[in-house]
Amino acid sequence: MGVDDQSTIRAHDAVRAPAETATPGLVVIFTRGQPACTPIPLGGGAVALGRAPADDIVVVEDDQVSRRHVRVSLLAQGIEVTDLGSRNGTFVDGKKVESQVYPALPRVLRVGSTLLRFTADIAPFQRGGVLEHEDGLVGPTLRQTREKIQRAGTRGDTLLLTGPSGSGKELAARAFHAATGSGGPFVAVNCAAIPEGLAERLFFGARRGAYSDANADAEGYVQAAHGGTLFLDEVAELDPSVQPKLLRVLETREVIALGDTRPRKVEFRLCAATLKELQAEVAARRFREDLYYRIGRPEVRIPALSERIEELPWLVAAELRRDGARLAQSAAFLEACALRAWPGNVRELLREVRQAGLSAREAGRAAVEASDLAPSAGLDITEVARRTPAPVEMRRVAIEMALRREQGNVSRAARSLGIHRNQLRRWLVRNGLDAASFAGARTRKDEEPSDEDAGRREPS
Repeated sequence: MGVDDQSTIRAHDAVRAPAETATPGLVVIFTRGQPACTPIPLGGGAVALGRAPADDIVVVEDDQVSRRHVRVSLLAQGIEVTDLGSRNGTFVDGKKVESQVYPALPRVLRVGSTLLRFTADIAPFQRGGVLEHEDGLVGPTLRQTREKIQRAGTRGDTLLLTGPSGSGKELAARAFHAATGSGGPFVAVNCAAIPEGLAERLFFGARRGAYSDANADAEGYVQAAHGGTLFLDEVAELDPSVQPKLLRVLETREVIALGDTRPRKVEFRLCAATLKELQAEVAARRFREDLYYRIGRPEVRIPALSERIEELPWLVAAELRRDGARLAQSAAFLEACALRAWPGNVRELLREVRQAGLSAREAGRAAVEASDLAPSAGLDITEVARRTPAPVEMRRVAIEMALRREQGNVSRAARSLGIHRNQLRRWLVRNGLDAASFAGARTRKDEEPSDEDAGRREPS
């Protein structure tokens, strides 16, 4: 599913750049409540964004964008972002700016309800937007990776996939398998989950009588992958006793099951994946050097979600549609997502989006806002530690989040916190806060306390 770029942006020839050069630029990734993927090159050195059609304006069709909103300039010392007196302000990486030069490329620009990402090379985005495939979303950044995988599948018999957890290495392995055109089976093995002592039998099979419980012939992973692809996930955890035997199978294209005396011919492609640096594992003598040289090339790294943030609006939209709730997403929510590291990648993002959607529904809102995103969502351990407030402050944050979630309703907020509503009222008075300020309106009269509330502890 693509996007009609012209319905959202009209970029003038003055800012177009030759396709053969690497040109920085902007990409509209969300506008008018919908995902997008529309490139805006900075080949001319500067572009101005706004709602008013003009020769020097790239038109952003967003009612929250001013007629002349912001200018983005490519300078020798970096990128300059200048607000042009806009009504709703200009935000770079979540911070409001008037005029500022960024030596390093920022991540995102927010104007009105439109979100744009910065990119060092606009060319991949000019060749196509985000597409939906049977095996998931593929944006311009990931498409380049998929092209490498396609070439590996058509030209060779091995592929090593690297990249962080949750980045989609099994989907990439399946794409490699499809590119081989073999039509045979795809056998996926998690090397870290193989019980100790069973690796050899599971990989190479066993003949009846090979050991005490062998009541029948059993094929191994290698035999099962004949004519297709064997995918070894977390290959760095491969049992050391199996490594030399697997290397021999790859070299001879023959496998000998336990208890057998005759080799059996096998033909298969091997795709391996790892979170670890295999060369470092070789240097530490935890992985055989000769096996590494057999399976370590070509190597394709799967980019982390934080490197392909153009996919974020599409992933979020699909997740919010999943349970039929029809929740919308705000540009501020996507901005908050785009500024986080997401060490768990897509898997972690979708889990946190589900929780944010639940928070929005509980608050009776039709759109997911930045405040619905958990404070620790998408952060690595170091960043979580840095952001973690002192215990008293943590308690205050929890209470304020409950009041926002319940739109200032003291009874519901108290119930979610496990305290009595009068205790929460006293806490508000002590801290000079008004419950209505968390809803933007006067709260309803609270119901009488229940017996269940009587013994709950008061916040400090």
